[in-house]
Amino acid sequence: MAAAVAVSSAKRSLRAELKQRLRALSAEERLRQSHLLAQKVFTHSEYQKSKRVSIFLSMPDEIETEEIIKDIFRQGKTCFIPRYQLQSSHMDMVKLASPEEIASLPRTSWNIQQPGEDEVLEEALSTGGLDLIFVPGLGFDKQSNRLGRGKGYYDTYLKRCLQSQDVKPYTLALAFKEQICLQVPVDENDVRVDEVLHEDS
Repeated sequence: MAAAVAVSSAKRSLRAELKQRLRALSAEERLRQSHLLAQKVFTHSEYQKSKRVSIFLSMPDEIETEEIIKDIFRQGKTCFIPRYQLQSSHMDMVKLASPEEIASLPRTSWNIQQPGEDEVLEEALSTGGLDLIFVPGLGFDKQSNRLGRGKGYYDTYLKRCLQSQDVKPYTLALAFKEQICLQVPVDENDVRVDEVLHEDS
């Protein structure tokens, strides 16, 4: 019990520190690193061989994914984006028809763009699963541990993937180099990603 409390408190203080670090990033620096990461993604073997890809729509303190989303469509891959249920830790990955559709998506109370809850859309796990999942996060370490925002959406979703598809999707985190930590505090519910992509990786 004491250990769990210690981990949760360590996570809280690291989240606060990382949010401060991210606030200090200029818009130019954010775009510079985002563009650099997009180039790394385009030459990544897991990306090149994937057909069904899930990717997050960026918040202001995350790697900008627009360039990657456009390429997913250019390469003829199928693109899925998160739809969070705000009152729980449940998330689905739903099909995005085109990059242009993003502009018309409504915003949640967290200011995240996503399709409306009542909109019936193809859901990735019930139509063939995913090959590749781009994972957001606040912090990461060299062992590919991830610190999320504390709601557990991705940890829960990645566990569902393992139950519903035979081949586990490859999980690729996109991070600013400022988000790389010496050690991320983790508990038994945290799911490690396969790889963290950042400027120096």
